[in-house]
Amino acid sequence: MYRLSRRLFLVTPATLAVAMTSPSWAADKLRVVTTFSILGDMVRNVGGERIALTTLVGPDGDAHVYEPTPADARALAQANLVIVNGLGFEGWIDRLVKASGYKGPVVVASDGISALKAEDDHGHGQANTHAKKGKDHHHGALDPHAWQDLANGRLYVANITRALAAADSTHADDYRRRAEAYEGELVALDRDIRRRLDVIPADQRRIVTSHDAFGYFGRAYGIRFRSPVGLSTKSQPSAKQIAALIRQLKNEKTRVLFVENITDPRMVQQLAREAGAVIGGTLYSDSLSGPTGPAPTYLDMFRHNVSEIAKALKS
Repeated sequence: MYRLSRRLFLVTPATLAVAMTSPSWAADKLRVVTTFSILGDMVRNVGGERIALTTLVGPDGDAHVYEPTPADARALAQANLVIVNGLGFEGWIDRLVKASGYKGPVVVASDGISALKAEDDHGHGQANTHAKKGKDHHHGALDPHAWQDLANGRLYVANITRALAAADSTHADDYRRRAEAYEGELVALDRDIRRRLDVIPADQRRIVTSHDAFGYFGRAYGIRFRSPVGLSTKSQPSAKQIAALIRQLKNEKTRVLFVENITDPRMVQQLAREAGAVIGGTLYSDSLSGPTGPAPTYLDMFRHNVSEIAKALKS
């Protein structure tokens, strides 16, 4: 379980009541809280102007090491609906929900996906209870980065749409229309990605990234990803593990390594130097960029990542 900011537990029902006397939410909109920027963008595309959206972990933020604040607890206390990724991604969410006093629905956007199981538990620890039903996280961690496959993205959108329609039935048809249009964009982008990557020979499709966030991408699009760090950015490899990975990269003649927007690039830079490889650029894994960056939306994130990957593997 991730360590929460001690400040969070200074939030009491009394302080929440004071904060709620001057609500910042629009009174005529559904008040929705999402946990991180990628999920927030999906919800925004379905909800549009009908919702007032708060996203806890913003652009370029790392949800693996995030520490909730009193402002986060206030946001949950005023919310009509909370939407989380699940699969153990938000190790802090159960404690935040409890501290906030929120009693409404907590929707798991990843519900229904075919989850990848990690070979080892790399630092997520015990998964939160808001995880995919029917899976026992105590017998091995599940990879929570399911959004990295656009087919899974469509399942996220379906779950989000049902949740918004249930919470605000008056505008259910609006949510469904927006979701249908958004799903069409996801399908078209998925088709374009396959077209761009299919021309790359299979023996060249090997990439190293900062942490193990691209398993679903690799399964969907035929890319083999390795990383020095496991599912969570909190874990740290030993010197022995680093040395073994360098030897493996040399033996397999892996040419391209990528840094991620949420991680310190120095480890990947060291690997590149010692393995005789090059840095192919920056990929967006667990977080979007800011509005002026290359990946301000979920769709833009995929376009950017695929462009960087295709360019590096073809060179």
